[in-house]
Amino acid sequence: MRLMKNASLATLAFMIGAALASSGQAADGGHAHIERQTWSFGGFTGQYDQAQLQRGFQIYKDSCAFCHGLKRVRFRNLAEPGGPQFPEDAVKALAQSWPNKVTDGPDDQGKMFEREPKPFDPILGPYKNDNEARASQNGALPPDLSLIAKARNVEYTGTWWAHPFSMLRDIATSYQEGGPDYIYALLTGYEEPPADFTLAEGMQYNKAFPGHQIAMPPPIAKDSFIKYQDGSGSMEQNARDIAAFLAWAGDPSLNTRKATGWLVMLYLLVTTLLLYAGKRVIWSKIPH
Repeated sequence: MRLMKNASLATLAFMIGAALASSGQAADGGHAHIERQTWSFGGFTGQYDQAQLQRGFQIYKDSCAFCHGLKRVRFRNLAEPGGPQFPEDAVKALAQSWPNKVTDGPDDQGKMFEREPKPFDPILGPYKNDNEARASQNGALPPDLSLIAKARNVEYTGTWWAHPFSMLRDIATSYQEGGPDYIYALLTGYEEPPADFTLAEGMQYNKAFPGHQIAMPPPIAKDSFIKYQDGSGSMEQNARDIAAFLAWAGDPSLNTRKATGWLVMLYLLVTTLLLYAGKRVIWSKIPH
């Protein structure tokens, strides 16, 4: 019995020590602290902002499409409800003018050929394969951005004892915007490295990127950002809009899913009340 008690105490001590060690690593710079942003699509009732998604696509087209593709997003998706919802004629014209051609075929001669994209085609990047991309980017591979907002997240950097409370807060607020938060922090996190930081050749310093060294040059900057059609714009606004657009690219059914969820909750509430009323009527006729 004493042996089991000692083993339990040793296990508990090990778990506490591991938690303290992991907390210390986070505080020492293992993961950068990333501030949470306010998004129109956050929480239980949040929805995408159509105007923001349209601006975000402009940022992608004018700044990101030179290196990154959106192979899981098709041109026609840009016209569907719940997204940027561009006019269909504009989407057709966009597909025809897209600089990256689509490989199709085989033709009657058994050969593959290139053609202009059509609305049902995916939004492709400039490279035909990963090797071509690496060769053009000094060995770095530009990732496809279709699911980047789902593939990235923020890391908890607080104390170990507060972590359970942080998780409960995330559940209570339906927090799922870690990807957009990270993208925004990354795009606005380029700066000069500290004096004691050794930056590898060809790398950029970014305070939000793990390890703080990233191969991608800053796509936007305070003095070099994309202006919108109304003449407005800033680095922060560009970063916020492209992050929202990439969140939609990774979860295009969010608006419908949340609206359907509330209808289901209403249905379950009404059904519960009806069942309770029926139970009261039925059992009221039976003597107790």
